[in-house]
Amino acid sequence: MKTDKFSSSVVGLAAGGLMAAFLSSTVLGAEVTYDRLVNAENEPQNWLHIHGNYSSTRFSKLSQVNTNNAGNLQLAFAVALGGTKKSWIGGGTLQGTPLVNGGDLYVANGWGETYKIDVRSGRRGTIRWIMDPGVDPTEADLPNNRGVALWGNNVYTATLDGRLMATDADSGEVVWEKQVSTDTGEAFTGGGPLALRDSILVGQSWGDNGTRGWLASINANNGDENWRTQMIPDPGEPGHETWADDHGAYKTGGASLWVTGSFDPESNLTLWGTGNPVPMFDPEFRPGDNLYSNSTVAMDADTGEIAWYFQYTPGDYLDYDEVGSHLLYDVEINGESRKVLGHFGRNGFYYNLDRNTGAFLNSGQYLVELDWTEGIDPKTGKPLGYDSSKLLQEYIPGSAPRRGQPAIEACPHLQGGVNFWPTAYNPILQIAYGASFEGCFSVVPSGDQIEDPTSVAPGDIFLGGDWAVSKRVYGSITGIDVTTSEIATKGIHEFPHYGGLLATAGNLVFAGHMDGTFAAYDAVSLAELWSINLGGTFKAPPITYSVDGQQYVAILMGGGGVNLVPLAAPELDVIQNSSMLFVFSL
Repeated sequence: MKTDKFSSSVVGLAAGGLMAAFLSSTVLGAEVTYDRLVNAENEPQNWLHIHGNYSSTRFSKLSQVNTNNAGNLQLAFAVALGGTKKSWIGGGTLQGTPLVNGGDLYVANGWGETYKIDVRSGRRGTIRWIMDPGVDPTEADLPNNRGVALWGNNVYTATLDGRLMATDADSGEVVWEKQVSTDTGEAFTGGGPLALRDSILVGQSWGDNGTRGWLASINANNGDENWRTQMIPDPGEPGHETWADDHGAYKTGGASLWVTGSFDPESNLTLWGTGNPVPMFDPEFRPGDNLYSNSTVAMDADTGEIAWYFQYTPGDYLDYDEVGSHLLYDVEINGESRKVLGHFGRNGFYYNLDRNTGAFLNSGQYLVELDWTEGIDPKTGKPLGYDSSKLLQEYIPGSAPRRGQPAIEACPHLQGGVNFWPTAYNPILQIAYGASFEGCFSVVPSGDQIEDPTSVAPGDIFLGGDWAVSKRVYGSITGIDVTTSEIATKGIHEFPHYGGLLATAGNLVFAGHMDGTFAAYDAVSLAELWSINLGGTFKAPPITYSVDGQQYVAILMGGGGVNLVPLAAPELDVIQNSSMLFVFSL
């Protein structure tokens, strides 16, 4: 064991190669129980889930900051976080949601280095400890971490190299670690863990590396595996026939889970979104509908058994993952009270599903430009143009990429729509909010792998084509009337969104922008009420919490590889990486 002493109250320790630096004593927070997690909305002073609650609504009952005084928000304090070192494909990115429990804030930077920060004073954030998982920079792809989970007195971190780690919330010592990913190319590249009773759920998230997605349930006390459910069926299982090739494309077929799912305590179903089929741009490599890619999959939380699924874009060829947030709410639709799952599709449509059965209820287009289909079938929820008798879908004639053919242009952009960044729901207004890309892109199949399936190896990025952007991409925030899936309000912005939203009882919606602007909007009109530019880029969603009756709004700033996604917006290319926590108050 190695011990580094910083001062009389600063101690570092290494255990099993894992570093925890203790930077002062702390007041202990209450243990996180299942009852607290189920009723998280009744603790608005805390933020106990990545998405705010099991329903993933990111809505807070705090209203001290509201439409009348949001213009008076000021920076309360900031904390510099590490993790800007580069991997082979970009620097560490802050895309995570901080968690708050009793005045202690827990957050991970892009490399999974996990921090406990005392925010009780309201004037500064004091780092209490740092747990460094020791990820090898030469082995990591796209270093980001979208959040940790709290359970009991532990903090759970999913790492870039496929481990799940439990860290003692008081001391910062690693309690246990488990290598959950076992096959080449598998990893946790972003999606945070979900705590359920004595289990932690984690999703295999690097499907574009020619792997299969899966969800695993891990014992929160010792790291033992409870169950694991594959998102692409094995031979002989229902749905395997939707991979109709002759070279085993299902083995490298994607359908990964890279955003934290939701949970319905009443039905005991956990609901997760799956990614695109792989290769993303070459459906001829993997003909068929490719279940369970581009789907919402509902699983029994105790066994992992699939209860139902809904596939949004069968046989996808435009990278329209559906991993994004799954909002759970109870509303009246067509005069009937329904238990609903609401989802901003990356494909440009908003969907309402029955969350107990997966039955399609209604949908509506929320983007300005959309041309890959003429709409959604009001009976089935499938895209118009879908033909179940065909192995290769083409929702509008001439709109699908094909080998040897010229590039096609499609709207929305490859990123959507709403991609992985979280959405929000205001239950008082019954409006769901999504922050989006608005624009188009072009794609053409290409590469040696599509000609020689034997050259495909798990662990290699497998796109099956090239893509580009010729026209500037902009952004929007759209509010959806969840009873109809129709647009209730919309605001257009100069730059696309990459960070997600927060809704509050103060009738506010908060969002960070890629140009470094953090803003508060009126929840009804989406008119801007306040903003500040902080010079970096926002790829993370905001949260809110309170200490001693004072409300705070917090957000992470830092985007390694701002220009990794072509946007035709040169102003963003010059923004440098950073790694900061900013906290605001009145």
